[in-house]
Amino acid sequence: MTKLGVNVDHIATVRQARQAPEPDPVAAALLAELAGADGITVHIRGDLRHINERDIRLLREVVTTRLNIEMAVTREMIDFALEVHPDTVTLVPERDGEVTTEGGLDVIGNAKPIAAAIDRLKKAGLEVSVFIDPQLDQIERSSAVGAEMIEINTAAYAEAVPKGLKESDPAFQRELEKVRVAAHSADDLDLRVLAGHGLTYRNVRPISNIAEIIELNIGHNIIARATLMGMEQAVREMLKAMGA
Repeated sequence: MTKLGVNVDHIATVRQARQAPEPDPVAAALLAELAGADGITVHIRGDLRHINERDIRLLREVVTTRLNIEMAVTREMIDFALEVHPDTVTLVPERDGEVTTEGGLDVIGNAKPIAAAIDRLKKAGLEVSVFIDPQLDQIERSSAVGAEMIEINTAAYAEAVPKGLKESDPAFQRELEKVRVAAHSADDLDLRVLAGHGLTYRNVRPISNIAEIIELNIGHNIIARATLMGMEQAVREMLKAMGA
């Protein structure tokens, strides 16, 4: 059964819009766990535009499932991860001014600093994942630099079916097959396989049904529904949509 990691970044986005103390992403994380989430994910950016250090320190104290921190490959962020010691660190690309993560990490082009970061984190007992596009050469290099798991970027798949599934659509089939082949190839390399980015209640099931994918990380679509229906119901409905 595919697990669900809930990303609570955009609860913090709403908070920061008014520089107010609420809504609190820590409270949202607890509600997500109560609703059945298997883990909590947050992305701490260099500009701290939503999640901040306070949030992560508190999350480390209260999350009872698994805490996954997404971060750029910088000395400052790696040092912070070593200090707070989450369960998993996911290394992601980051560009100033981007609305959201725009693509997978280029492990091939940045192999040396990524390998050094992974080595530091693993020596401290942390699990390390890399967020990459569904490309076989990136998967192979991720294994070579020491990653224990990968998270496949599903943005292209999600963009092919923005308003719902059209299984006869060539773009849908093409992007789904890329994710399926990537997951199988990573599994053959003994990498644990996660996926996420842009997944919604409408398009999640085909990705969740890929046998090698053990967990999905989903944020924006859950938070969007939570603003109207509440966090616990939104999480439960995503689990249902996944077939969990």
